[in-house]
Amino acid sequence: KVDMGGSAGVLGGFAAAVRSGYPHKLTCLLCVAENAIGPQAFRNDDILTLYSGKTVEVNNCDAEGRLVLGDGVAHATKHVENVNLIVDMATLTGAQGVATGQKHAAVLANTPELEQTALQAGLKSGDLAYPLLYAPDLLMKEFDSTVADMKNSVKDRSNAQSSCAGHFIEAHLGPGYKGGWLHIDMAGPADFKERATGYGVG
Repeated sequence: KVDMGGSAGVLGGFAAAVRSGYPHKLTCLLCVAENAIGPQAFRNDDILTLYSGKTVEVNNCDAEGRLVLGDGVAHATKHVENVNLIVDMATLTGAQGVATGQKHAAVLANTPELEQTALQAGLKSGDLAYPLLYAPDLLMKEFDSTVADMKNSVKDRSNAQSSCAGHFIEAHLGPGYKGGWLHIDMAGPADFKERATGYGVG
């Protein structure tokens, strides 16, 4: 009902932009995962190689969304021609509600200008947002691993956990990518009384 709210919002927003005649090139990639138990499921302590080529030690099987989002942004930077802005949106962390509340999505952007654009868009559309701490140099150490390039979940859950999750995704952008990157964690505003709100479509 809710935990695919990011992809639903991206698809809805993409459809609205296309129908309104948006004149520039848009590409929509839906990064979805079935968090289910089975013989092919990954397990804690598995080491995965993501599409970026980086290896990830699984230390939290419930942090699966960031794995497919990491693949998504890597795919975009490798295969979407002349891409200059990548936006990912997901019901990524429960910690988002602690950081920015239940009505405002959490925004992480690699430039102050992009951050402000996202906040203003939220005010105009009603899909409210508030910025997170952007500090990859300080926060990526939370994913340190002795057997892989990184772990998929943080060491210290009290250290800007929502920002960390966004930076995990950012780490899989192509090494030569110089464009904008905007991450929206909307776990809180995606849900109201166990029903999806449609956050992100407007």
